Amino acid sequence: MNDKIKAIKDRLGDRLLILAHHYQSDEIVAAADAVGDSLKLAQIAAANKTAELIVFCGVHFMAETADILTEDNQLVFMPDRRAGCPMADMADMSSAKAAWAKLTEIFGDSIVPITYINSKAEIKAFCGAHGGTTVTSGNAPSVIKWGLEKAKRILFLPDQNLGRNTAYDLGIGLEQMAVYHRETGEVEFEGNPENIRMILWDGYCPIHHRISLDHVKAARANNPDAKIIVHPECTFEVAEAADGKGSTEYLIKATANGSDFVVGTEQHLVNRLINANPDKNIAMLDNKAVCEDMGLTNDESLLALLEALERGDYPEPIKVDKETAADALKALNIMLSL
Repeated sequence: MNDKIKAIKDRLGDRLLILAHHYQSDEIVAAADAVGDSLKLAQIAAANKTAELIVFCGVHFMAETADILTEDNQLVFMPDRRAGCPMADMADMSSAKAAWAKLTEIFGDSIVPITYINSKAEIKAFCGAHGGTTVTSGNAPSVIKWGLEKAKRILFLPDQNLGRNTAYDLGIGLEQMAVYHRETGEVEFEGNPENIRMILWDGYCPIHHRISLDHVKAARANNPDAKIIVHPECTFEVAEAADGKGSTEYLIKATANGSDFVVGTEQHLVNRLINANPDKNIAMLDNKAVCEDMGLTNDESLLALLEALERGDYPEPIKVDKETAADALKALNIMLSL
C-alpha cells in the first residue's frame, strides 16, 4: 500500500498535497508531504497556491480550516470524513449566541471572543463577526495578550484548560476567571464580576483531560530524574505539577535537550518520540491517551481516496459555505498576522 500511495503521489505531482497531523499513525506520517500541529498545517495550507487536491489527514475542523484558507479552485478531502473532534463538538453557533447574550447581560460590551483552532468553522466565524480571532496551543500566549489589550475580558472557546493554563501563566489569577457552562447557561465565578478577565467555555479535549495528577505522581515515583512535560490541554492541576507545558511542537523540541522525559499527550506522538530517540529514556504519562478519531484515517482509507482522485472520481470535498468562511477568515487572518 505504501508503494501504491507513493506511485500515485509521483504521478499527480504538484497537483496533490497531503497534510498530516502529529497524532496520525506512522504510515500516514510517512505518506505526508508535511506533518505538523494545527498552526503549522494552517500556515502551509494558506501558503500553498498550486495544489488542486489537498488531502487532510486529521480531523474535520482541520480540513475546514484548510478549505477556508485555500483558493476556490483548490479542493480539500479527508480519507475518512467521520474523523471529528469531541472538543470541537462542545461548541456550536446556537450555543455561542446564547452564551453571548447571557455574558453581555452580565459584563456588558467588554468581551472579545477567541476560539481555539480546534473548533468548528461556525465558531471561528462567530469570533470573526465579533472582532475576535483564533488561537493554537503554540501561539496562545501572544494571542491572549492581544485579546486583553483589545478588550477587558476574553470569552475563550471551547477548551477551558488551554485558556486557564495560558492566562494563569500571563498573570491572570484563578479568581479572575469565570466558567460558562454550556448546558445550563450558568456563569460560575467568585467575587465581583468587575474583576473577571477570562470567561472559559467548559469544553475540553477528552484525550488530555483524562491525564490526571495521579499519573504525574506515579511518574515522579517511578522516575524521579525525568522531566515531565505536558500539553496545555491537560487540566490546571496536571499542568502546574509538570516541569513544562506547551504545544506539540514544544514537546518535540523539548525532548531534544536532555535524556529523561515523561510526556503527557496523545499516544501516537509519544511513541514516535520514543522511536526517534533510542538513546533517550522517553516514557508516556498515560498510555491510554489515544485519539480514536485520528485513528480513523489509515493507509487503506488514504490509498482508496488517492486512487479515486487519480481516476477523477472525486468524493464530496470538505466545504465551508461562503458566509461562514468569510467571517472565519477574518478571525484566522488576525491570528496568522500575530
